[in-house]
Formats: sequence, structure tokens, C-alpha cells
Amino acid sequence: MDFMNEIILKELKADSRISMSELGRRVHLSAPAVRERIRQLEEQKIIKRYTLDINKKALGYPIEAIVEATIKNNRYADFKEYLKVYTNIDFCYRISGESCFLLKGHYQSFPEVEQFIDALQPYAHTKTNFIFSDICEDI
Repeated sequence: MDFMNEIILKELKADSRISMSELGRRVHLSAPAVRERIRQLEEQKIIKRYTLDINKKALGYPIEAIVEATIKNNRYADFKEYLKVYTNIDFCYRISGESCFLLKGHYQSFPEVEQFIDALQPYAHTKTNFIFSDICEDI
């Protein structure tokens, strides 16, 4: 990965809808040269997909929580299957350490968080951390 590709990725991360001509202007390359570099990054699976960053708070989900889950009685498959019904979960990673999984969810209220944690109890012991702010949001 060369320096120019790193700059292109940084620009695309900030705005994946940017036009090729504008991106080329910002990185001092022609639009066809930028398009070819992006095509190569896609072929190499460096760019996996283009996504949408949704403001969950504006949708009425002001509470964010990180939940650590330690599986009970080897119920890994049950836990993973159960989580599929929740559309408010941003990610769920299998991790090493004391916990088995780390997930992030968005909620409308604290009782909703409590209901979610209670529903996980047959599958896992949980530890919940509430997110107050994102210091990387403005970086």
C-alpha cells in the first residue's frame, strides 16, 4: 500500500460518495487514475464495501452501551442465533480475554437496555458499559 492509496482511503472514509473528479483534485491525480486505484483496492479486498453512517440518536436511540458477554454452558450457537433478531446491535465480536463476546447496541431507554440484558441471561453472563461520548467522532 503506497502513500497515495492511504490518502485515497482516508478521503473515501470521510465521504464515500465523493466524485472521482473531486477526489482526484484532492489527491492531485486525474479522475481516471483515481478510479483505477480504487478498482485495484476493491479487487484486493482492501475496500470491502461502501456503507452508510446513520445517526442513531436522531432516530430516537440516544443510549449506547457496550456489553461484554461470557457464554454459559457452551451456548455459543444459541447466543449467536438469538442476537440475529436484534436490529439495534452495531457489532458483535468474538474476543479473547475474560469475556467471549463484545457487542455494541443502541437503545431508546434504560428499561430497554435492562430487558435486553435480562433476555441474554440464559446464554451469557454480562457486563454492561454505557457510552457517554465518542472522542474519535471529530477526529
